[in-house]
Amino acid sequence: MVSIYDIAKRAQCSTMTVSRVINNTGRISEKTRQRVKAIMEEMNYVPNHAARSLVLQQTKIISLLITDITNPFYTTLARGAEDAAQRLGYRLMFSNSDEDVQKEHDYIETVLSMRVDGVLIAPAGDQSLEHLQKLQLYNIPFVLVDREVPGIESDRVLGDSKEGSKALVEHLIQLGHRRIAFINGSPGISTARMREAGYLETLKLNDIPVNPDYMFESGYSQFDADPIIDKLLSLPEPPTAIFAANNFITLAAIRSLRNRGLRIPEDMSIVCFDDLDPGYIVDPFLTIAAQPAYDFGRIGMQMLIDRIQGTANEPRSVILPSKLIVRRSSASL
Repeated sequence: MVSIYDIAKRAQCSTMTVSRVINNTGRISEKTRQRVKAIMEEMNYVPNHAARSLVLQQTKIISLLITDITNPFYTTLARGAEDAAQRLGYRLMFSNSDEDVQKEHDYIETVLSMRVDGVLIAPAGDQSLEHLQKLQLYNIPFVLVDREVPGIESDRVLGDSKEGSKALVEHLIQLGHRRIAFINGSPGISTARMREAGYLETLKLNDIPVNPDYMFESGYSQFDADPIIDKLLSLPEPPTAIFAANNFITLAAIRSLRNRGLRIPEDMSIVCFDDLDPGYIVDPFLTIAAQPAYDFGRIGMQMLIDRIQGTANEPRSVILPSKLIVRRSSASL
């Protein structure tokens, strides 16, 4: 392997000069800089970033830990984070917890061992508290995206889940629906709690009684919705509409309804948070509360790098609004 000493010998200069060329520091002539760069390229020299990080106390690597890379929301968020990191001179290490707290723990241990500069994380849930406290203990800067964790004060980029839910439920009510089912994620996830709060508040504001038989908890990942749909359809007064807390819940519900011969929206209206990827078998017909997923990643990464570079003081909070997009999956009774 070619070393900095080999480059210095070939260029007939000091190792300090070569180091200044690699790190783009110090005062050296442009002629010398170009000569050293040409020799580095000729000898296929690869800088030792590990050794450099020990000197600078930075690796220029940031960990992006999300909960489900197959979810289009997180795929787009990751693109926003990667674009911002690359523009600012950092590289990303992607990790995927699959909504699993233990898997998240294992990735956090990896993060600590690799001396990354910071972590952009969508926590698996409230149980992530211990992992985030460990990052704080080791002075690893981090920013929360999409979800927050009680007991943690940090920079965060969140969506307005409550207002988005209110807009979706209000839309269904305006179409004449009063029997509105709600399929939510785990109550141990902040977004699920806020979306439930929006659902309940909107029913109350419209003098619609809350029916516990219409409310279910599943998860934000892909799952089999058949048991939930069977229970809803077997009720004496089945719902006429379903509010699904995220896109994967929606996809599972649609499949289950269609397998039972029900049409959307003729037999059941459905609305949800976040869109489905165009590659899914469902065409873009969902009425949704659309979130600016790319901006979650872009803004979160900028905040994290500000924190790494010491230009941020008190914890900052950015709340990104959602946008109601009405399509064909919801219709008047």
